[in-house]
Amino acid sequence: MNGPEIHVEFAPELGMFVPPARRTGATAVVTDGVSTLGHVVESLGVPLTEVGVLDVDGREVAPSHIPAADEHVTVRAVTRPQHVPGAPLRFLLDVHLGTLARRLRLLGVDTAYESTDIGDPALAARSAAEKRVMLSRDRGLLHRRELWAGAFVYSTRPEDQLRDILGRFAPELKPWTRCTACNGLLKEATKEQVADRIEHGTQQSYDVFAQCEQCGRAYWKGAHHDKLEAIVEQAMNMGTQES
Repeated sequence: MNGPEIHVEFAPELGMFVPPARRTGATAVVTDGVSTLGHVVESLGVPLTEVGVLDVDGREVAPSHIPAADEHVTVRAVTRPQHVPGAPLRFLLDVHLGTLARRLRLLGVDTAYESTDIGDPALAARSAAEKRVMLSRDRGLLHRRELWAGAFVYSTRPEDQLRDILGRFAPELKPWTRCTACNGLLKEATKEQVADRIEHGTQQSYDVFAQCEQCGRAYWKGAHHDKLEAIVEQAMNMGTQES
């Protein structure tokens, strides 16, 4: 690049995406004079999914803004809770986020999940076709223009991932209403209706069941229920505290 020089400053929350030299204060960036500010920001390592306001000399501009010489750009992080306009809030998770997908479904959040690596183009296309927010730790995927919307998952720990996504998007929670295996909706079921899907010992020990309307999987309050209940309770309490 040999065009106008601008000065870019990133919010501290975005520091992980940029080289250490750009994490504090404004640093000089030479542009080509034709690329948009959004392109410049992404070329410096920050996916636009993580960018809130782009401030140029005290005024908010769109990512399509063409930087001029000596402009001072402040790149702010997304405001939380983040509103995604244009469609009901739904998520799509890549192959590396299976535990997070199951926990979001446990909370009743509409969550599609790819259990195999179908590739970035296919994931981006599905995000656009189904109007789902793409959740991923793959920065390259989040740079793709086809995405409907996206968000970087900052932690590798499922507990922190869930807390982060709930705090960022504040989805409506309806625990115990979705199948954790396929995302289908659950309905109440009698013991007779699920008899062919449960073992005899389970039939004798439990009387309350639910069944997925999509895949037919049966659910009951088994040995792991207390652990799941704790996840639900913590998530619901977090929503109460933030409201």
